[in-house]
Amino acid sequence: MDLLLLFKALLLGIVEGVTEFLPISSTGHLIIVGDLLNFNDAQGKVFEIVIQLAAILAVCWDYRVRLTQAVTGLTRDPVQQRFALLLIVAFLPAAVLGLLFHHAIKTYLFNPITVASALILGGVLIIYLEKRQHKIRFESVEAMSWRQALPIGFAQSLAMFPGVSRSGATIMGGLVFGMSRKAATEFSFFLAIPTMFAATLYDVYKSWSQLHIENLPVFIVGFVASFIAAMLTVKALLRFITNHTFIPFAWYRIIFGGVVLLTYFSGMVDWSTS
Repeated sequence: MDLLLLFKALLLGIVEGVTEFLPISSTGHLIIVGDLLNFNDAQGKVFEIVIQLAAILAVCWDYRVRLTQAVTGLTRDPVQQRFALLLIVAFLPAAVLGLLFHHAIKTYLFNPITVASALILGGVLIIYLEKRQHKIRFESVEAMSWRQALPIGFAQSLAMFPGVSRSGATIMGGLVFGMSRKAATEFSFFLAIPTMFAATLYDVYKSWSQLHIENLPVFIVGFVASFIAAMLTVKALLRFITNHTFIPFAWYRIIFGGVVLLTYFSGMVDWSTS
């Protein structure tokens, strides 16, 4: 087995696990880092499916008690039924729009320059929203109604544009519509479960012919790296937001996106735009 390929798998797995639940766009980072490592071919696209699955399974493990309560109480507990309804309502916009525009977005927008531009614009928007005065109406996910969950679902749909960040769009949407930072962040985690599972299954269906047994070691390395990195990141993020805003992530987005654009326009890095 090619050790360099395994190293690339390890690095990309860590990148996915760290960035998936931070408001900095995991897809954008995978596109840029994958392009830099020259690991953005058909095999690389299938590999991304594997490490994204690992990241969402890490959240399922972290919240296994809460999710078990939701499943076991679904038929008799009004609180769990409400929780399930909120996830379904917020999931639907991304599901419908994703089916309609998935191919066009992946064909025309998945390139480093588009991602870098979205990172910068998203960073500016996060700073603007964080500078606004927040009026907190919901301290917990369960305190919402489906009327608040639906616009947050539409906010999540903006993340179909690579570089926007699914978690960032969901969290900022939650803040705009009155959720506390902790509630918005946790709702982003929970909403990621159906959203990413659906996207993963769809991508597996579309890329089934690219799955080969000889790639298993690469998939295992990336999967384990992504799973561990995601678990650590989720815990760290919840601790961080108790005393901080999301502005540091916004500045990171702006700087990172600016570096990509600077190296592209200066000719320092020949970023692929295919």
